[in-house]
Amino acid sequence: MSSVPHLPALRKGRPYESLDKVQVKDHKTGEVCAEVSQVNAGIVRRDLARIGEARKALKRFTVKELVAITAKAGDLFLNGTLPLGDKGHTQSPEEYIATLSRTSGLPHVMVKRNMAKLHYALTHMDVILNGLSRGLDMSVIDKGFGEQSGCPVAYFPTTDSLGLVMPSNSPAVNSLWLPSIALKIPVVIKPGREEPWTPFRLIQAFIAAGAPAEAFGFYPTDHEGSGEVVKLSGRNLVFGDVNIAKMYEGNPRVQVHGPGWSKIIIGEDKIENWKEYIDVIVSSISDNGGRSCINASAVIVPKYGKEIADAIAQRLGPVEPLPSDDENARLSGFANTKMADYIDSVIDADLEGTPGAEDVTAKYRKGPRKVEFQGGIFLRPTIIHCNSWEHPLANREFLCPYASVVEVKQSEVLSKIGYSLIVTAITEDPDFTEALLECPTIDRLNLGPLSTMKISWDQPHEGNMFEFLYKRRSIDRA
Repeated sequence: MSSVPHLPALRKGRPYESLDKVQVKDHKTGEVCAEVSQVNAGIVRRDLARIGEARKALKRFTVKELVAITAKAGDLFLNGTLPLGDKGHTQSPEEYIATLSRTSGLPHVMVKRNMAKLHYALTHMDVILNGLSRGLDMSVIDKGFGEQSGCPVAYFPTTDSLGLVMPSNSPAVNSLWLPSIALKIPVVIKPGREEPWTPFRLIQAFIAAGAPAEAFGFYPTDHEGSGEVVKLSGRNLVFGDVNIAKMYEGNPRVQVHGPGWSKIIIGEDKIENWKEYIDVIVSSISDNGGRSCINASAVIVPKYGKEIADAIAQRLGPVEPLPSDDENARLSGFANTKMADYIDSVIDADLEGTPGAEDVTAKYRKGPRKVEFQGGIFLRPTIIHCNSWEHPLANREFLCPYASVVEVKQSEVLSKIGYSLIVTAITEDPDFTEALLECPTIDRLNLGPLSTMKISWDQPHEGNMFEFLYKRRSIDRA
């Protein structure tokens, strides 16, 4: 048996080894952790032409049976030793944590937290589906029709497969596709280059729990292959940057998960107590290494901007990289060091090129923002105080603990901030609360001092998977 695992493509669950392989490496040492077979766009096209077979395999089960399988998969994902590739390798939970940390840069403690989130989603799928469907009896999905609140209802699937173009930044994003299996829709996954581990392990857990292998496609591929996944799948989740978001803007077949521009807003009625909220602000900015779209990237206040920025910077400025297995680690390394270079240079260029902003964390950290530690590249937290919302650093988001602090009049906030995936609004002002509730550019709203990182699985913070995969139709029966 080779000492380096080989992760094959999975064509309807069956391993496929390609002559074309890429190496997934330790982000610090460059050591090869696995070889991953790459498939071309032609294979994606061939397999998706027959995706109906995968759908039929899931339709043999009831939703209730698939929910039970999903729960069992959750326990296997968290605690089981599962196949790793097709060369006889296996992977324990501890090996999964260590390997994902080596290739993604996430410290062990953050991988464990992401595992716990995925485990919760898998083992509470009945609760999630109840919330997503607003209490629909799931036997309606089995039969195609039924009753809800005494009225006849019918639902039909919008697609035969869910295409997924996944990122490498955070394992927990895989939670978004998990309801698809219980809803009898097969998945076609293009994994992130540095993070094939989580989707592969989830697939193996599902199969070991009794799900049909045909329901899972795992297609490491290039840009053209990713395009075919999106083109040929009736519904897709795509993760990417602003350019990706613009590419699929207005396309009902594609749900784009790009920058979140999540924010914390303190109202005029609560600003005098701002010191009470520093803990929730710091956690919103820095949890999960600042890598999530639900991390706060802006703090908007009516006054005391400099003081608040300084208080946050005092907490985050001294944070330094720690060994990956240190339970106190708060920073993630960069597998793609060019991304770290880019972020560091953009922040410095905007600070130097446009007056009206200060890196408040600079005086609290020792040394530069970008540092090398034990062979890895890290970006230390950065808190920028901006004199105006118009400054280029006021509404930016980066894959590290970063946030701007800006003073904006409460009466102008909602007209200026633009799209926000999550807003934590610390206010009890009834008029401002009403305006927040009616604001069309806020996806999820937390009222009160709640971290932007707090999510409710039965209330999705971005899109509703049930409504994405199923559509209601009118029905009458004689």
